Amino acid sequence: MMAQQNSWHLTKNMVSSMVSRHAIQVDTMKYRLTDTQCRNAKPKGKPYKLTDGGGLYMKVAQAGKYWRYNYSYNEKQKTFSIGVYPDVGLKLARERHQQARELLLNGIDPSEHKQEAKAAELALTENSFERVAREWYDKFSSKWSKQHAANIKTRLESDLFPFIGFRPVAEIEPPEILKCLRRIEERGALDSARRAKTTAGQVFRYAVSIGKATRDPTPDLKGALPPPDRKHFAAITDPQQVGQLLRDIEAYHGSSETVTALRLSAYLFQRPGEIRMMQWAEINFESAQWIIPAERMKRRKEHIVPLAKQPLKLLEAIRPLTGYSRFVFPARTNIDAPMGQNTLGGALRRMGYDSDTMTAHGFRSTASTLLYEKGYPADVIEKQLAHTVGSTIRQAYDRSQHMEQRTAMMQQYADYLDSLRDGATVIPFRFGTA
Repeated sequence: MMAQQNSWHLTKNMVSSMVSRHAIQVDTMKYRLTDTQCRNAKPKGKPYKLTDGGGLYMKVAQAGKYWRYNYSYNEKQKTFSIGVYPDVGLKLARERHQQARELLLNGIDPSEHKQEAKAAELALTENSFERVAREWYDKFSSKWSKQHAANIKTRLESDLFPFIGFRPVAEIEPPEILKCLRRIEERGALDSARRAKTTAGQVFRYAVSIGKATRDPTPDLKGALPPPDRKHFAAITDPQQVGQLLRDIEAYHGSSETVTALRLSAYLFQRPGEIRMMQWAEINFESAQWIIPAERMKRRKEHIVPLAKQPLKLLEAIRPLTGYSRFVFPARTNIDAPMGQNTLGGALRRMGYDSDTMTAHGFRSTASTLLYEKGYPADVIEKQLAHTVGSTIRQAYDRSQHMEQRTAMMQQYADYLDSLRDGATVIPFRFGTA
């Protein structure tokens, strides 16, 4: 019904000038039917017509009541469908009949004109930003994590579709996209605005690849959004202060799960989200490795964390407490959910470490700083941090994992942390030492 109404809207616009030129002929048309006759018409054994005038009539059948217009074009008798009663009432049927007559008087076949209008509207719909974006999403979302797919869908449906979704993808200009991004920016979500720009760019590039657009306009917006406010995660990197932090963690009067998670954060220096969402199925006690699946990693690549003796011992100790859950650190109120995202940071605050001094994410910076100072190769450290190293070309050819070196480094680092915790004088600790 909507497509039909839109087609009529297109027709009406295109014949508006014609109507003014021939208004006298149309307005003098004598119609016969009344609203009451239309409403009370009942189907009979066979379909029949109620003639209104000028070739317009209502066809009454068992299936319903239909408005039709019989006319002659190029010496051929044709029938033009106007609509179904009561969706199209008597007044609207006559208006559409007048429009069709005006087309005919100007040498245009109403039926062909209607089909052309429908085709034009369909082309706009098929090539709209929303239609192309949904096609792109359906094609690629199966390869994304569930959370990433949900984020992309929300971004499209909340921030982009309401404003440019209806527009032909090939006709969207940079100012239109920027207007969308400004709306996001105004609500204080600058990072979301940047992500929306990235998503829009992916849709445009897909449209180019399937021949529905000729270019991606988002690069023209370079510099249109303010630079992000980069906040570095606070971290303690002085060895003696690290030792005090470790002692404070062991003395913390929180739950065993929280204390263990903090201690593992220090030993393993993975991201807080990876620590709190650690699952028992990911721990291989025989090979002494924690294998984090790709879908839970920031860069969507499986990551192997060698487990030194100390973290293995911690995991074995806590298994009787949380082994009933798939999560090593389940939420207190729901065993099917992981520890809350603010738990570790909150524990550090209660120990007296404010967010400008130490954060749960800061254990990564602590390890990176200490390991670099001790002379470990950058490739080994960065691999263990799950960072990409080098240029795109180098990344494509680099398949090494440095697993032997990383395993040795993790054990040496764990031993070093224990020595700091135990209050030893800061000992020489160099790459390659036992």
